[in-house]
Amino acid sequence: MKETTNFSTLEKMQEEQLPVPNHKLHHWTHFAGLYAAEHVAATEFVIGATFVALGAKTMDIIIGLLIGNILAVLSWTLITSPIAVETRLSLYTYLKKIAGKKMSYLYDWANVLIFTVISGAMITVSATAVRFAFNIPAQLDWYPTNVWFVLIVVIVGLVAVLVAMYGFNAVTEFSGICAPWLFVMFTSGALVLLPALTLSVIGKTVPENWSDFISIGNQSIWTGVNSEGKPGIGLVEVIGFGWAANTITHFGLIDMALIRFAKKKIYGLATSTGMLFGHYIAWIAAGIMGAGAAVILGKTIVELDPGDVAYYALGWSGFVIVIVAGWTTAITNLYRAGLAAQAIFSSFSRKRTTFLVGLAMVVIACFPFVFSQILPLLTYAGLLVVPVGAIVFAEHQIFPRIGYTRYWSKFQDYTHSSPAIASWGLGLVFGFGLNYLDVMSFYYLFIPTWFFTIIVYTLLAGKYGAKKSYPDEEAKEEEFNKLVLDYHEKQGKDEPQVSEDHTIFSKILKAMAVIALGITLLLAGMVLFGSADESDYVANRETFYFYGFICTVIYFVTAYWAMHRAKSINSIS
Repeated sequence: MKETTNFSTLEKMQEEQLPVPNHKLHHWTHFAGLYAAEHVAATEFVIGATFVALGAKTMDIIIGLLIGNILAVLSWTLITSPIAVETRLSLYTYLKKIAGKKMSYLYDWANVLIFTVISGAMITVSATAVRFAFNIPAQLDWYPTNVWFVLIVVIVGLVAVLVAMYGFNAVTEFSGICAPWLFVMFTSGALVLLPALTLSVIGKTVPENWSDFISIGNQSIWTGVNSEGKPGIGLVEVIGFGWAANTITHFGLIDMALIRFAKKKIYGLATSTGMLFGHYIAWIAAGIMGAGAAVILGKTIVELDPGDVAYYALGWSGFVIVIVAGWTTAITNLYRAGLAAQAIFSSFSRKRTTFLVGLAMVVIACFPFVFSQILPLLTYAGLLVVPVGAIVFAEHQIFPRIGYTRYWSKFQDYTHSSPAIASWGLGLVFGFGLNYLDVMSFYYLFIPTWFFTIIVYTLLAGKYGAKKSYPDEEAKEEEFNKLVLDYHEKQGKDEPQVSEDHTIFSKILKAMAVIALGITLLLAGMVLFGSADESDYVANRETFYFYGFICTVIYFVTAYWAMHRAKSINSIS
């Protein structure tokens, strides 16, 4: 009877306020698909143009982005993943245990704002493709100037809201379908437009060797001269850019919300699909596509929006890629925003908070200035949350190793942790102060800010009670954790077993999806390697546009059908 009463108390809590149970954990393939889809986004077209505008050189891009993105993968694996897997909590819930309700309340609101705006920017970018298809004028002002553009944003945005509302499984299922296709299309787009660049620089359709490719890059894409005609950024800045682009999610620990579902800590390496296949290849491919489209249109790359670039690289499939790439990133960030909002309004379900945040996202997406300022937003947002990530890292990883008590503030029954609030504030002053003084590259500011906040928080926490022991409170915490494990074990026994779909028809559907992707790459390769002159190139490009779009339709139909059949088998069983 007592056990039932205790379980009824847990049943009144929202699912997201408790650790993820073992029966809801996922294998590495889920995270590989999730990160690949999220980080091959519509904004890669914008970032591809940014490196051109910043004046990077070709070899700096090739080497620097590789190093920077490897460092990002290691940051997820060594910093975020261990805490996420050990706690099975989102950062929003875990921070409340560490810093109390007041600080987590402020932090959660900051995250709701950040991720809602980021999601809105993704939807705006997706809408540019639909805008191009229906010949709606480009939205160049900070506010919308066309009612049809607003209608498109609303329709595209509501799709993202509906998927995000249904939680982690829906997000990973959607991403799992989109990820392979996105990678193939970015690669194909670069292959299709590289001949346009090659013709403009060396008068041939195919670079004969590596030196030719570097020469084409230096002369027509990454020239080493920025948009103001001055020497651009170098290798160190490119590395920093690649590493810092996702500071908010790895050093800032936001991705505890996703990786808490991982069976093993090592699954943090699955982020490499997003960084190496997504950011690395997609950013380079986006630069090639943007420069190629600029040659065809007789404009500069910075004058083009994602819809322009995608259409001239991929034809009608280009419209699909901008929409889908915007969706995959918007959905994941909207899921994060919904979690943050649910941490604030704990009596509401995550589905409800995600819906409300999604409505705000749709309104924000109607204003085009948001996506044009996405890079400053990401970098400043990273600097905003890194001190909080440092506080949580210190409490979870460092305190037990130096004899301090984890959750000491909670054990003192504080509504807020003064050391945590003070450390966050001092970390922000330190980080933005370094930026104001311009003592180092902005891309690396998160590193000294992170270490500074760890030191400050450790010193302050020691003075306020972290050095003390709290045996009674620790025993209650252990008892509660044991109760949660028993509760989850009971839930796991009631959970239906997942059956794999081994039917022949489903295997045929999956094979058709893979073949469609293979044909797409083959067609793109024929454009690059099968064009003897400019007339052949134009003809082959048109062939790719037509049959590539057919392959896109076949891929999504067969991939979704196969997934739907697998889900149907489990619902029946």
